[in-house]
Amino acid sequence: MPKHYRMNITLPGAVSEELESVSKELGSKKSHIITKALELYFDELDVEIAEKRLQELENGESNLIPAEKVWQDLGIE
Repeated sequence: MPKHYRMNITLPGAVSEELESVSKELGSKKSHIITKALELYFDELDVEIAEKRLQELENGESNLIPAEKVWQDLGIE
């Protein structure tokens, strides 16, 4: 079972009220709703990060390392 961490967060009033409302409507814990919301948002951020890295590559701001070189460096030929 994954480890859970307790955190204290501060939310804007409107977000806190909506979270409370959704929690009651679904009969779900607020922590569960926040976890699911963050997981969805992290998926969206993954796309944003990938697009940023691609743009950096296209602009010559970063370089690719051929897979063969990585495998060789790791001894996985």
